[in-house]
Amino acid sequence: MRVAIPTKDGRIALEYTRAREFTVYEVEIELVKKKEIIPLGKTTIADFLTEQEINVVICGNIHSSARNILRTKRIELTYGVVGETDDVMIRYLSGERLGDIEENAHWRMEREEGSAESL
Repeated sequence: MRVAIPTKDGRIALEYTRAREFTVYEVEIELVKKKEIIPLGKTTIADFLTEQEINVVICGNIHSSARNILRTKRIELTYGVVGETDDVMIRYLSGERLGDIEENAHWRMEREEGSAESL
C-alpha cells in the first residue's frame, strides 16, 4: 500500500490543492518499508497520484472537487488531519481515527461482499 500526505516543512500542508510536495510511505503489513519526499514539479496532483500508484491520501483541507477526483481514482481519503507527517503516519498505522474518512465505492463494495459471505 502507498500512502501520500501533502507536506510542507515536515507537516501536513494546510491546503491539499496547493501542495508542492508529498511524503509518500510504502507500507507492508502495517510497517513503513520506505519513505520519500517527492516534489510535484509541473505534474498535476491527479497525475502524480496515478504515477506513484497511491492507494491512500491523508490531508488537511480538501475541496469537494478534489475529493471527487480521488473517488474516481478509487483512492481512500482521510482529511481534516493536522500535524507532523511521521506522527500522523504512526497514528494511522496504529488504527487511530484521524479525521473524516471517505472511502471510495470500490472499497465499500469489497467490504460489503466480504461481510455477506461471512453470514
